[in-house]
Amino acid sequence: MSQGYDLIGDVHGCGATLSTLLEKLGYEQRAGVYRHPTRKAVFLGDLIDRGPRIRLAVQIARRMVDEGEAYIVMGNHEHHALAYTHPAPRGSDRRWLREHSPRHNRIIADTLYQYRDHTNEWEDTLAWFKTLPLFLEFDDFRVVHACWDAALIEALKKRSPNACLTDELLEESADSSTEAFAIVDRLTRGPSIALPEGVAIHSGDGFTRKSFRAHFWAANPKRWGDVVFQPDNLPDHLETRPLSEAEREGLGYYDAEQRALFIGHYWCEGIPALPARNIACLDYSAVKYGRLVAYRFDGERELSADRFVWVDVHREESSRI
Repeated sequence: MSQGYDLIGDVHGCGATLSTLLEKLGYEQRAGVYRHPTRKAVFLGDLIDRGPRIRLAVQIARRMVDEGEAYIVMGNHEHHALAYTHPAPRGSDRRWLREHSPRHNRIIADTLYQYRDHTNEWEDTLAWFKTLPLFLEFDDFRVVHACWDAALIEALKKRSPNACLTDELLEESADSSTEAFAIVDRLTRGPSIALPEGVAIHSGDGFTRKSFRAHFWAANPKRWGDVVFQPDNLPDHLETRPLSEAEREGLGYYDAEQRALFIGHYWCEGIPALPARNIACLDYSAVKYGRLVAYRFDGERELSADRFVWVDVHREESSRI
């Protein structure tokens, strides 16, 4: 019986580093599966894209999940892969649910390259992605890739009791006017605030963004600087820009009295720290030679930074298998 959980942040294809982290946490590989005598792992999504050992990362996590040694939620990169490879509905003016634009091509390029000689495995992996729930809820903690939104989670439960994307929900999620889009966008990408016209952030990952990632646990935020949650700084004059009422309402709010919440997605940097006493973000930019981070949860009501465990990510040789 499990006596604790090890929650693991965005792997992004750092498969060899994932092996190292699991071993540091006391997991041993038996019959091709990492196992712990008393604990279970929980992956926060974004196994794929960008990293050098994407297939290995997926194989490790999937084998653990299939054998009951781990749980997992869907990340925005798994959703992107599904939408990118799913044909658009008949009568659409597009070929694919997600347009094969230069930006979208770039996001998934490393994954497609590493699966190029393993097409059956890629198709099987995509089918597995469809079985990944968008959230998990345990007695004393919750897991979602980017943002816990109670109203949208209730809406998802009504449409998909197992919290997974049906083909209908996947197709609907490609239309920004739909409920399915709102659910997937909020749970896997989190809140964001649009930048003023003519202003953009040139991110460290090479993308240009016209919005910034914001968090959802400030009790009474007043300015943009109170809620920005990403490594790229806002231009100085925007830190003090007042939040509009619509922007504030759009953030949502996860208060400090709710059960512990574990998220990934936000590519934090530096030494892992808690943004709130009941919230841990576990994405520490592993694929950008940051840290692959886990949190060892044993049911504590108030989280502690002492429970973070991590491995510094070094340059891995690309997989040739």
